Amino acid sequence: MDLELTGRRAVVTGGSRGIGKAIARALAAEGCDVGLVARDSVATEATAVELADDSGRRIVAALAALGGVDILVNAAATPNTGAPLREADLEREVNVKVRGYLRCARAFAPGMVELGWGRIINISGLAARQAGTIVGSVRNAAVAAMTKNLADELGPSGINVTVVHPGMTRTERTPQSLAAMAAARGVSVSDAEAALTAGIAIGRLVTAEEVAAVVTFLASPLSVAITGDAIAAGGGARGPIHY
Repeated sequence: MDLELTGRRAVVTGGSRGIGKAIARALAAEGCDVGLVARDSVATEATAVELADDSGRRIVAALAALGGVDILVNAAATPNTGAPLREADLEREVNVKVRGYLRCARAFAPGMVELGWGRIINISGLAARQAGTIVGSVRNAAVAAMTKNLADELGPSGINVTVVHPGMTRTERTPQSLAAMAAARGVSVSDAEAALTAGIAIGRLVTAEEVAAVVTFLASPLSVAITGDAIAAGGGARGPIHY
């Protein structure tokens, strides 16, 4: 299937590693020129070089080089170390994942409005749909609410806005996160992973590349029928029915 992304210009925040990096790679593979934004400038530059070599597309850490933006993927988040989030972390988490996403959307939306086309995809998380961590649930539910508001506001200008909820996703940080979870629970790493996957319909953790495949479709012109809605990308949660 041709996703009609060749020549589109995309910005991925949190693009130096993890899900963000996988999304940047997938967009480049479909023909996008990609700008990366992340807090670690050294890692961002290295990722830009790596992905450019892999894809042959223009991958930059200086957004001005893109000359405009058609697609924004907000994927910046505090790295998952396996440690539980505390209420004291709420302000920091909201600043990164809610205010940060909104600031980026506000920065790039006017250019999309001028073009009459655009895609904004916000990476949130399945904590929006379940209890267990107040901070995780609040920040992710807030991103979903923000997404719907932006979709209604920007839809008449040809801009679709969606939110993707990954569950725990296999990235380069997963061994560290699983080890921390295992230590906190006093179990082996394999037992910690088994406890996590017991609630996943496909029986395993979804990979960053599999989340990126969903995001890449949502970034394409073919996704025009989807806006304002949340797309779960965690391998299926056993039990609940969402409709």
